[in-house]
Amino acid sequence: MPIPDLRWQDFLDIFIIAFIVYRLLLLVVDTRAMQLLKGLFVLAAVAVVAYFLELKALTWLLSRLLGALFIAIPILFQPELRRVLEELGRGHLWRVREIQERAESLAEELLRALLYLQGHRIGALVVLQKNTGLKEVWRSAVSLRAALSQELLVSLFWPGNPLHDGAVILDREMVIAASCYLPLTEKSDLSRWYGTRHRAALGVTEISDALALVVSEERGEVSLAVNGHLSRGLNEDQIRRLLLHYFRGGEKEASLWERFREELKGDVDLERTDSRE
Repeated sequence: MPIPDLRWQDFLDIFIIAFIVYRLLLLVVDTRAMQLLKGLFVLAAVAVVAYFLELKALTWLLSRLLGALFIAIPILFQPELRRVLEELGRGHLWRVREIQERAESLAEELLRALLYLQGHRIGALVVLQKNTGLKEVWRSAVSLRAALSQELLVSLFWPGNPLHDGAVILDREMVIAASCYLPLTEKSDLSRWYGTRHRAALGVTEISDALALVVSEERGEVSLAVNGHLSRGLNEDQIRRLLLHYFRGGEKEASLWERFREELKGDVDLERTDSRE
């Protein structure tokens, strides 16, 4: 079969379509819609394999299931679809720096909240969820599903607020839940000067890949817990760089964290749990 001649317009056509698909995927990254796309891809892959293996019952079932899902998508994910259309209307589809600007905005919101809490000696524990879900932790807590903002975080940890006693869990742009009670670390060599917040921060990072930021009301400092290790006394610039890495996403979390550790090499010890006061 002869190969048709390719025109330069064909390459331009392919490039434009690929770019549009890429920008649309960026608009739904880290949203429920993205998780749905992954699930649909898995189901479609299984359906193709079942078809070639002539598994007729499974092929019939999956074809009906996929058909029903395509009908239900506009209903179940109406907020996400509306957001995509709004972004298209604003021309954000063509803004290469949009994701970067959004990450910087979220990082500044959280940073200002932590610095305010630190300056007023208000204790706080913020958990940044990554790949490992923490549903078993926040399932019994107070569900919020609210947009991240400095005012919200400060009010949640404000003394006297019914939700101030416990941790707040974030999933990128969203505050998932407040008043979350985390598993405490089982480390026996930890200094007795560490309170429940620091022990809870270590505990949740021992069972997941989450990051935990602790504001100490006694010492007025911000600490970071990751992979069961605790580092105290982070300054403003270090916290900002950490949050930018987290909110940017888009790359494998392991390499992201390794790069962040390299940037802070010599500034703060991320490899040991300090058991001394």
